[in-house]
Amino acid sequence: MRCTVLGAGSWGTALASLLASKGYTVTTWDKDHAIIDDIAKNHRNDRYLPGTPLPPALLATPDIARALEGAELVVVAVPSHAVRQVAIEAKRHVHAGTPVVCVAKGIELDTLMTMSEVLEDVLPVPLHPYIAVLSGPSFAKEVAKGLPTAVTVAARWDRVAKQVQDAFHTRTFRPYTSSDVVGAEIGGCVKNVVAIAAGISDGLEFGANALAALITRGLAEITRLAVRKGANPLTLSGLSGLGDLVLTCSSDLSRNRTVGRGLAAGKTAEQIQKDLGQVAEGVRNAKSARDLARRLGVDMPITDTVYRVLYEGVPPRDAVTAIMMRETKPEM
Repeated sequence: MRCTVLGAGSWGTALASLLASKGYTVTTWDKDHAIIDDIAKNHRNDRYLPGTPLPPALLATPDIARALEGAELVVVAVPSHAVRQVAIEAKRHVHAGTPVVCVAKGIELDTLMTMSEVLEDVLPVPLHPYIAVLSGPSFAKEVAKGLPTAVTVAARWDRVAKQVQDAFHTRTFRPYTSSDVVGAEIGGCVKNVVAIAAGISDGLEFGANALAALITRGLAEITRLAVRKGANPLTLSGLSGLGDLVLTCSSDLSRNRTVGRGLAAGKTAEQIQKDLGQVAEGVRNAKSARDLARRLGVDMPITDTVYRVLYEGVPPRDAVTAIMMRETKPEM
């Protein structure tokens, strides 16, 4: 199978490495020539996955037409804010009947579309049933090391989900299938916002009780928004919902949790992301998820609180006090 991975960040590189390790012909594309050269010549990506050797057969090019030539599987692994532009550049080179798997997690700021909706907005109509999303508790570093991981592949057509599942399945990477694309996407997006809240809580040393409350009430917010968008609520109790949420809120490998800890220490989001050297999707998602929730009339106090800290300068400790002092209500 010929596979193309658009985006050579940590996640794109990890998935390209996984596919290449199965013996597929895999080409990764990125606009950053230094990263592409590192992959092609040194079989490494020291910027995003330092110390991780990549399969010698993994190809790399900055030419998107060349990368997509003959592709039988396309993986979109650029940050969410770049998905539209990359899809515009790629659409003339993707053949009909080719699964297009989006692994970016986000809601577009201007349109409030999920990533699959952005792809449908750009790609030709015959490709729409072939759009899939891959989401779940999966840090790139651990996948690249071959540590056991389980994820969800969601697509409108069961046979497309199964095709993608088979492509990615290895002894250490286990995909499950779903037809609930919007549920998988909302879970993967909004958990990043809750993870920032979790990082703030941990940074302020609020303890395990507060973290458990944030995860639980965060899941309630995610589910409300997803269901309003047409999702099956059971999806949010699975890998792309609760599984991804727990991982992102509780691990030091989480970029979004790191953002929250930095905010608690008095740093700005700009300073924190510069130190990280990578995109923390929750910073943008806090705004887009809040705006989408308001458009749909969904109550999301944790998301709104993270937005206020990031974009209105509310001190993190004051924000937590405000959310705790909201009017009391039944849990369900």
